[in-house]
Amino acid sequence: MSSGTDIYIHPSAIVDEGCIIGEGSKIWHFCHVMTGSTLGKKCNLGQNVMVASGVILGNNVKVQNNVSIYEGVICEDDVFLGPSMVFTNITNPRSAIVRKGQYVKTNVHKGATIGANATIVCGHDIGQYAFIGAGAVVTKTVKPYALMVGNPAEQIGWMSEYGHPLNFDANGIATCSESKEKYTLENGQVHKLDIRQEI
Repeated sequence: MSSGTDIYIHPSAIVDEGCIIGEGSKIWHFCHVMTGSTLGKKCNLGQNVMVASGVILGNNVKVQNNVSIYEGVICEDDVFLGPSMVFTNITNPRSAIVRKGQYVKTNVHKGATIGANATIVCGHDIGQYAFIGAGAVVTKTVKPYALMVGNPAEQIGWMSEYGHPLNFDANGIATCSESKEKYTLENGQVHKLDIRQEI
């Protein structure tokens, strides 16, 4: 194991040799971090989390209890994985057929949130700052800032980087209720408005 400074590993956790753990990360009760996985700085793994070989977690990734992150998953910085959410990594699994060489990649981009008990079917990327509601089943690629709910998950709106619904006016402008940052909606895509653009 290659690790940074100021990390915490609970005595009940298993951290295999050959993984990388960034400084300030915390690994709690009954976790298993496997050889060949990478955790960035200030990650937090809640109770009973499994991180498989080949998984990459960026900085400040928060993984709540009872989550298994399988080979093929990459989470960028500031991703939140809610309790008992599920990743898959094979599109057509069969117990009797070995498909270990056919793992399908899933990228969860910067700042995205995946709610409790949601399922992400492999091969569908989650855009930056997207928000996947609790219990949703994602079966297609998710746009940045999109709010997705249901089974199968459908987009019902947009979310700010602070995690608040964005209500766009007739000019395609919305303001986050907490940060007061402004966003634009153009051609079905959301962008945060740079203050310099307003002048």
